[in-house]
Amino acid sequence: MHALRLSCALFIGLATCAVQAREYVYSDAHLHYVDFFQESAGMGKLLKRMAEANVEHVMLSGIPVAKKWDENEPKRPRYYAGDDANAYWYSATDGLIAHAYKQLPAEQRKRFHPFLSGFNPNDKNADAHIRRTLEMDPGLWQGIGEIFTRHDDLTALIHGDAPRADNEALARVYHLAAEYDLPVMLHSNITSKRERNPLYLAEMEAPLRNHPHVRFIWAHAGTSLEIHRHQDKLDFLLATLERLLEAYPNLYIDLSWSMLRPYLLDRQGKPDADWLQLVRRYPERFMLGSDVVGRFDSMNEYMRGFESFLDALPAEVAHKVARDNFLSILPRKVREDLQQ
Repeated sequence: MHALRLSCALFIGLATCAVQAREYVYSDAHLHYVDFFQESAGMGKLLKRMAEANVEHVMLSGIPVAKKWDENEPKRPRYYAGDDANAYWYSATDGLIAHAYKQLPAEQRKRFHPFLSGFNPNDKNADAHIRRTLEMDPGLWQGIGEIFTRHDDLTALIHGDAPRADNEALARVYHLAAEYDLPVMLHSNITSKRERNPLYLAEMEAPLRNHPHVRFIWAHAGTSLEIHRHQDKLDFLLATLERLLEAYPNLYIDLSWSMLRPYLLDRQGKPDADWLQLVRRYPERFMLGSDVVGRFDSMNEYMRGFESFLDALPAEVAHKVARDNFLSILPRKVREDLQQ
């Protein structure tokens, strides 16, 4: 009888754990359908990987530059940092995104949210180009970005001056974004690979202050894998984000996979208490992204890699971060359609 009771208690305990286990549905808030050569594994592969990763919605963007295979290079590079050849602004990336989106069956399109990125952020004609693109496909584009400004070694490979998030050309783009109710994703490194201070923070903060009606998504909170390789953990990042989130209600943070370590999880894989506290304090301002580039096999690993961090949050907050917060910053018309 005692053994029977023990077995029953064990069964009930396991059942309770199973009921309490969380199942997350994700929005991938940072996805590049093509790579730096404007090539893609294709929509069929993307849909398959989304199903495996339990990703319901994706931000669908191109890459605003193309990597050159230089005449003097005997082997085609595999990434923008593969050799010293230049990269160049490539507006046709948006045509590739629009084409892929239009091939989807009507019932699938609600899961995909195209962001327009193919323009030179140093060109004061950029807003006119974006307006023409928006007018050619009314209602198709749901955001702008990822806009490349300070971007590791890529910045030096692109002809011309380093793009700045606070330049005049982009100010014109932000005004257009407000007019069309479009969120803007910015890649703006908070510092360089070696400066242990927020060297470029002012370039990101100025748009937040000067364009309060624009919803800005800061790609991986101004960090990058390249910065992590040289500096590991930026000790000023958390305090900086606390101040910015308090000061600017139009700021949203993309927690891409490259931030899992050394920020969200420690070396043993345990969620960081300070980051948990920050997300709990601003539960509607964080979203998750795989930041995959043209190939999608790692989506499941990247998105589910956030589970231990999400599990340490209150359930309501965790589900907002996993799925809802990205959808909440899309244009009002898109949000209304999703609710129907």
